[in-house]
Amino acid sequence: MLLHKSVRRMQEGEELEILATDPSTQRDIPKFCDFLGHTLIMQEVRDDVYIYRLRKGM
Repeated sequence: MLLHKSVRRMQEGEELEILATDPSTQRDIPKFCDFLGHTLIMQEVRDDVYIYRLRKGM
C-alpha cells in the first residue's frame, strides 16, 4: 500500500528505489510493476535487504 501511494505521486518516467526486508517482495514487486505498467529496472539482494529500482510508466 505504501509503495502504491508513493508511485501515485510520481511523474511518468521518474525512478524510485525500494529497500525491503520481506522476502515476499521478490514476488510482489515484479507483479506490481507488470500489473500497473511500470518498469522494474533493478532487483537484487544484499545482506538480506531486497533492493528494487522501478521507473513509473503511464
